Amino acid sequence: MATRRNWRTAQARALDRVHARLAARARPARGFVSQPEPRTIGFFAKGRQLMAGNLMFAGHLVEAKGVLPWDLDAPDEAFSEEIQGFAWLDDLAAVGDPRARKLAQDWVWGWIDRYGRGTGIGWAPGLTGRRVIRWIHHALFLLRGRPAEEAAAFYRALAAQARFLARRGQGAEPGLPRFEAMTGLLYAGLSLEGMEEHVGPALATLSAECRRQIDAEGGIPTRNPEDLLEVFTLLTWVQSALAEAHRETDSAITEAIGRIAPTLRTLRHADGGLARFHGGGRGLEGRLDQALAASGSKRRQADGLAMGFARLSAGRTSVIVDAAPPPAGPASAQAHASTLAFELTSGRRPVVVSCGSGEGFGAEWRRAGRATPSHSVLCLQGYSSARLSPERWVGPARRELLEDAPRHVPIQMTRLADSLRFEGGHDGYLGGQGLTHARSLILEHDGRTLRGEDYLVALDAAARKRFDRAMDGVRLAGLPFEIRFHLHPEADVTLDMGGLAASIALRSGEIWVFRFEGKVEMALQPSVYLEKGRLRPRATKQVVLSGRAMQYATRVRWTLAKAQDTALAVRDLARDEADGTV
Repeated sequence: MATRRNWRTAQARALDRVHARLAARARPARGFVSQPEPRTIGFFAKGRQLMAGNLMFAGHLVEAKGVLPWDLDAPDEAFSEEIQGFAWLDDLAAVGDPRARKLAQDWVWGWIDRYGRGTGIGWAPGLTGRRVIRWIHHALFLLRGRPAEEAAAFYRALAAQARFLARRGQGAEPGLPRFEAMTGLLYAGLSLEGMEEHVGPALATLSAECRRQIDAEGGIPTRNPEDLLEVFTLLTWVQSALAEAHRETDSAITEAIGRIAPTLRTLRHADGGLARFHGGGRGLEGRLDQALAASGSKRRQADGLAMGFARLSAGRTSVIVDAAPPPAGPASAQAHASTLAFELTSGRRPVVVSCGSGEGFGAEWRRAGRATPSHSVLCLQGYSSARLSPERWVGPARRELLEDAPRHVPIQMTRLADSLRFEGGHDGYLGGQGLTHARSLILEHDGRTLRGEDYLVALDAAARKRFDRAMDGVRLAGLPFEIRFHLHPEADVTLDMGGLAASIALRSGEIWVFRFEGKVEMALQPSVYLEKGRLRPRATKQVVLSGRAMQYATRVRWTLAKAQDTALAVRDLARDEADGTV
């Protein structure tokens, strides 16, 4: 299987190279049909960094003032791909002054000189689509003050990329890359003179991908919330571009937008950021608000379930739980072993988090970020609830697949008179240790208290036999487990009452107090927060409850409750100690 995937990938790249060179020989476009307007959001600060010569891409910082990025020795392929996607044009356009325009022009025409004849790794369908969208969005910014021969070179390069997408766009990896490729082709067909013939095929492929990739609940196979946001954004751009061209939007695209919007609202925390699961981050600031506004949809999932995630929300508190098996098949190449893990945000402050995706920090961090111990969930004997297989070729890149993942994840959501309850379980440890992990989360109606229970249970005779064998392997010492609660770097945590409680102070002034019941010990351990766009992981802490499963059923209860201020939190702890509660 690995050899066959390898051959297919090599063949796909060879076809890309052939069609890129053929496309570069085609006749150029004559100009724009209408003046395009930018729809992408850039960051002024990032634009200023680029102007200062600080190139920050894919977790690497390269200082290259006065040097074209195409002349650099890239630290890795991810660095090169991010530059080739041209999202940095958004940031330079956000600055918008003559110096920023001059830098953007130098980089764009430098790319045309170096790669415009169909060479380089940038001629992959997904990357080409992303690049074409940015070139068209910022065409007026780029063409201002350029002589006629340079404008002709720009149109010629755009036309070549459009024809490449017409030939190879459908060969892009399914999911976000194919949506990017087809959106780029549609943009070119609507915007460039002589490219109208591409609108119909691009629209037909986008419609087919909406039917194929976006399910009835508005989810995608990768279960990556940030990927879903990017697909949603592209579809809203397509809808707007077609409306401006006085063309009718295909019903499949309109319906897909209507299904995705409530799902994204469910996956959104109280602070406006997305839940960080399965390789996704919080999403670019402002992107979600803009996309939801453009969609015109104001619905949300009524039952709090979306794309395999459950949402509990009350007061100013949001809790989002991974309530389904990890993605299967090729989509598992980015999946995390995070079933039943949760995140909690209070107002504008994240409290309990996942470590996040280590994609931008190298292979070791990427692998670590996908494992169960990097999520706020129970981990048995140090094992992940799913296994990372040896690396294989999946799509255009070499990736590790998540295998032996939980298959059965029953859940139930209940709305009680004074609270919301989530109950779920998974069989990820059933085969090895005979135990099912079950988790119950109850968020009180005012959002001030989250009550949790974690169970390890051998449910039947066969499971009890496996548990007994596992116990024999550890000489009846018990199967060690940890329940981890990773905290955001801006949350300060201290142990209280001799390690029987923990106080978590947020910069907003809120205090959250963590308590537990059961035969476990609590400790603070180092953790990391893996965040896109940073040079290195951020140090943080995690609260860890450690114990051993000695019997067929083990239960640990815990609470995370908000106090008004530090004095009240200390008073509550003292009162509980006097009452024997702690």
